[in-house]
Formats: sequence, C-alpha cells, structure tokens
Amino acid sequence: VNPRLVVTTLPITERGEVMLIRRGITPGYNKWAQPGGFLEIDETVLEAAIRETLEETGLQVEPVRIVGLYSRVEAAVVVVAYEARIVGGEPITTPESLETRPFAPDEIPWSDIAFETSVRALRDWVASIRPDLALPDPPTIHRDLGA
Repeated sequence: VNPRLVVTTLPITERGEVMLIRRGITPGYNKWAQPGGFLEIDETVLEAAIRETLEETGLQVEPVRIVGLYSRVEAAVVVVAYEARIVGGEPITTPESLETRPFAPDEIPWSDIAFETSVRALRDWVASIRPDLALPDPPTIHRDLGA
C-alpha cells in the first residue's frame, strides 16, 4: 500500500492574507485548513491544486511556489502545499467548506487548525514572509485528526 498524494494551496489575497476554509467534512469537521484534496489519475499536481481550490473556495488561483512537502505516515498521505496568488472568483461555501475567509499571518487560529500538515504548511509560509512572528510548535497545539 502506497501513500496518496494530497495537493493543497495557500491562496493569498492582495493584502497578504491567507484564505482558509472551515471544513464541512470529516476528518477535521468545523476546523480550519487550506483547500486541497487528492490528486486524480488524469491531472498534474498543479492542475489538481487549482481544481481543488476552485471546488472548495470558489477562488481561481495561480500557484507560485511550493511552500513545503509533508508526509504523515499515520494517515498514509504525502501533502504538497503551494503558495498561490488569487486571480479570480469569489469566496463561497460548499459541502466541503462551511466558510471561506482570510486570515492575516498574525491572526491564524492555530488551535483550530484541522491537521498537523496544515499547521506545518502555515508555519512555513508565515516564517517565510513574517520571520518576526512567534510561531507555535505543531505537536503542542495539534490533535491528530489523520492528515
């Protein structure tokens, strides 16, 4: 059994905020995460990141750089996280996302982030743009929800 690839984006607003979704499905129901999902057999990693973001947020994005690659043996997934520029669309809710909203780097609700991989991706992104901010240690704030 091999791990599955999860593709995600950190959609960034013109004001430098990250758009997160409040998950409408398990695991992580009602917790915050970046949009993302499984890579399908007929698409590239970039295509999947763009598709998943549009499906879960209503936002059209252009991935600009890889923030990080994270593996979770317990969940049998490898997660690639892209920083992405928002190029169109409007935030929406979907069955997978109860809410889509922006957070400034110093407003991220760390204790309400769904997955340790999301905490790690958000930490790496914040550290790259705001090295002055104190950041939490993922294991001290996160319950294991599976990815």
